Amino acid sequence: MATKSTATTTATASTTTTTAREIETAVNRKLSTASTGATGASAKAPSWHTCYYCTRENFNSIGEFVNHLRSRHCTREGGSFVCRYGFNGVCASLPLDGVSDRDYDAHVSKYHVNQQTREMPPEWCVYSAAQNLPAVLNDPSRGKQSNLFTKKWGEHFVERAPVPPTVHLPDITHADFATYLSSIGKRYRWHERRQQQQEQRSLVTATAETTTPTHLSAVPEIFLKAQLQLHHAPTFAQVFPGYMQHSSSKEANGTTSTTAQRQQTGRLLQEQLSHYLDIVEVMIARQVSQKSAAFFHAMTTQHAIMAEMQQAAEQVRQLRMALSQLHGNAVVDSFRVLRYAERRQHYSETLDKLRLMATVHKTQPMLQLLLGTQDYVAALDLIGTTQEILAAELIGVHCFKHLPMQLHEMEKLIDKMLSTEFERYAATDLNRPLASDGREMETDSVCAEEDKLVAIVMGLLRKQNFSFVHAYQQEAMATMRAIIKQLLIELLERSDMDLSLTGAGEQAQNLTLDEWIALLQAASKTLRAVLERIKAVVYIMQQTTDAAAGMGISRTVNADNAEHAVNLIDSEAFLSQAHHTQVRAQLQQLLQAVCHYCHERCANIVTPQSLEQSIANMDQLQQLTEIVQQFSKFTETICGVASVPLQLALKVQVSRYAQRFHAERKQKLGLLLDQERWRQVDVPQELQRMVERMQSGDYTEPKEDALLSNGHGLNGTNPVLLLESKQTYTLVSAALLLIQMLYMYGCQVQKLPLLASYHGRNVVDLLRTFNSRSCQLIIGAGAMRVAGLKTITSTNLALVSRALQLVLWLLPKLREHFQALDASSVSGYDAIEKDFHGHIKEIELKIHGIVSERVSQQLLAWEARPPIPSQTFRNISRHLVKLHEAIAGVLPEPQIHAIYAVVHRNFKDKLREQLLKHNINNNGGPQHGVVTSELTFYMETLRTLRALPAEQLNDDIHDQIWLH
Repeated sequence: MATKSTATTTATASTTTTTAREIETAVNRKLSTASTGATGASAKAPSWHTCYYCTRENFNSIGEFVNHLRSRHCTREGGSFVCRYGFNGVCASLPLDGVSDRDYDAHVSKYHVNQQTREMPPEWCVYSAAQNLPAVLNDPSRGKQSNLFTKKWGEHFVERAPVPPTVHLPDITHADFATYLSSIGKRYRWHERRQQQQEQRSLVTATAETTTPTHLSAVPEIFLKAQLQLHHAPTFAQVFPGYMQHSSSKEANGTTSTTAQRQQTGRLLQEQLSHYLDIVEVMIARQVSQKSAAFFHAMTTQHAIMAEMQQAAEQVRQLRMALSQLHGNAVVDSFRVLRYAERRQHYSETLDKLRLMATVHKTQPMLQLLLGTQDYVAALDLIGTTQEILAAELIGVHCFKHLPMQLHEMEKLIDKMLSTEFERYAATDLNRPLASDGREMETDSVCAEEDKLVAIVMGLLRKQNFSFVHAYQQEAMATMRAIIKQLLIELLERSDMDLSLTGAGEQAQNLTLDEWIALLQAASKTLRAVLERIKAVVYIMQQTTDAAAGMGISRTVNADNAEHAVNLIDSEAFLSQAHHTQVRAQLQQLLQAVCHYCHERCANIVTPQSLEQSIANMDQLQQLTEIVQQFSKFTETICGVASVPLQLALKVQVSRYAQRFHAERKQKLGLLLDQERWRQVDVPQELQRMVERMQSGDYTEPKEDALLSNGHGLNGTNPVLLLESKQTYTLVSAALLLIQMLYMYGCQVQKLPLLASYHGRNVVDLLRTFNSRSCQLIIGAGAMRVAGLKTITSTNLALVSRALQLVLWLLPKLREHFQALDASSVSGYDAIEKDFHGHIKEIELKIHGIVSERVSQQLLAWEARPPIPSQTFRNISRHLVKLHEAIAGVLPEPQIHAIYAVVHRNFKDKLREQLLKHNINNNGGPQHGVVTSELTFYMETLRTLRALPAEQLNDDIHDQIWLH
């Protein structure tokens, strides 16, 4: 056993010695490396010692470095090797297409292993960026480069221009840090010394720990627990591992040598536990050695702490004595004074409470007094204040336990009283007598008992009872219904007929139109007086509402050109801004609703069944319109909003009148067109003056009725209608009647602008009727069946065309006149103007179509032979002369020239066909001479008639006829 222990000790010592040597060698190596680094960086390591691009990679031999390059910085593509040992994985010395294995080893040996200088690769920055090939080729500042295709592509393909330093950064030198280095140098040197000492101490500690392991990790965890209970079997088994098993097994075998083995096991266990104890003691000693300075410092400062504690105890004792003296001399007497002051305050509060109870006891007599003087706001304020006092300050007082309920009932009684008084006041004020002759009395626009109204409204506002506005509105409407009914009863009493009222009072049957208008006029005057009263009352309400909201009372109401100030009760503002806005909006709605109701009642007067059956004339319609517009303008000044019902009723009457007027004129025009013979008639002087007034925009109704009968006037006639001193129009009787109707439409619109929207559309309908009916009668030959005409001549067509031209001349004047009165009344004028132009074009086609057809029939039988002129050309000239005689006195010269130009063109086209048919050429032969003579005769006829402009009547036709 001794030999074995000695061997173990020797092995342990040798192991410890070896470990110490290794540690010393490592420390010396580290120190030498540090000293070498501190000496300077001039001595550079070989290029194969470390890898530029792999951190923490050091190599002890060239073989390791070459293997590292082949495994980490080389790629194999087929049988070629590509070196990737370079910046961004690209080697600057080896082509990218790769080399063989032997060439790769030579490349590594030449460029990477035997590199003499140790230079770190340049750090990449924004100035290291290279351009791509398209940017280089398209650079306009470089121009054409001669060596572009001889360069190798890479980061050095483009020459880098030096980038000058920026002028915005200052030049920093070593002198800028001199002050800082001088101030920090002493502390830095002290820090370096402490760091070296710490490194040496750590080295010694590491050496000692290596020699003798004193780490707590060597101690089993069972010994480090807070509680070690050996009487537990599992714990005992961990502390003495295998002891119990060996003991039980040996005893079971019955051997006698168990004692010696048990002693040996016990010694080994004791040595192990001693070793654990030594580790713990070493750790404790180390901890004590590390904290020795703090321990000795605590021991040296213990005496100072004890002295300070004795001094503090003495100061506490003195402070307690001072506080005791202060309590006896100052606090007790002061608290006694405060207690007496508090008792006096309680006595004063009790007296105030008794006085307050006496005041509250007098509340009911004061309320009766305020209500007797109609000071409702003060009464309500008194009730509210008393209730607040009872709830806040007199709560629990037995004698006032029934007073809150009494005050609540009194408040409800005042609210009901205010509503009743307001309704009574509204009925009395609205039903005041009016003047018997319909004129306004002096009191119609003045509010009666203004102070009473202000007091009632103030009380209602104080109660926040805003329903009085609706109640006043209902009372005003009831008053208006009663007034209109009374007026109708008075009208029936003056009438001789036995009539009865129906419905709401406005519907009475079989009254004349004048009686209805008189009733409307009387109702409008009476309602105006009532509305003036309502406006005055509403104004008082508005001013009272403003005063209740604290907005001042500086406004006044204008009634009969006199300024009447509103007398308001002086009171504090109690109406909130939201409630003030609500009441003001309700009052404005009241005015609008009352005015709208007036319009509805008046509209019921304007549109009863009897009025629908009546036929109103223009004067009655004007009178009705004047009444309605005046009343509408008055109500708009009252409420600021235009009401619609009465205006709609008036528009209905105007629409019925316009429809009836238009139906009569349309029927009359249709009858006249059916009887029209389409012959020229003389134009009366009155019609001439009508057209002149229409030209100047004057649609004044003539004093005497100059009606036309069969185209003959009453006050002298002219053969044609002269316009603008140079244009003449030959017309038929239907055209004269149409002009008179158009003038009457304009006259009525000028007298009553409300007719503009209806008559504007009616004029379009009338013109459309004239256009379509005349087209059917003339172009469609309907006049031969209706009026008994034998044939439709060119004269008939020319007269219709001239009438349509006159309407086209008048159409812009009518459109301007109607548009000035109502812009929406001119719809459809563009379409009717287009229809008239198309009708005129059809008439022209019809006229020259008749002549061209006859000329073509004559030329079909023509042959180029004597006599000259031939019978064909004589007949052609006769047709041209008849056409000129038919239209020369009706159509203007430009239109005649246009018709003959078409006929002339058709003649030339037909003549060319005949020349080609008979094979006649421009060769100077006999047939050519016959054609020339015939054309000379034809052109002489046109010159005699002056059917074409002068520049077209030359002899160019002799050359044009041969041009195919």
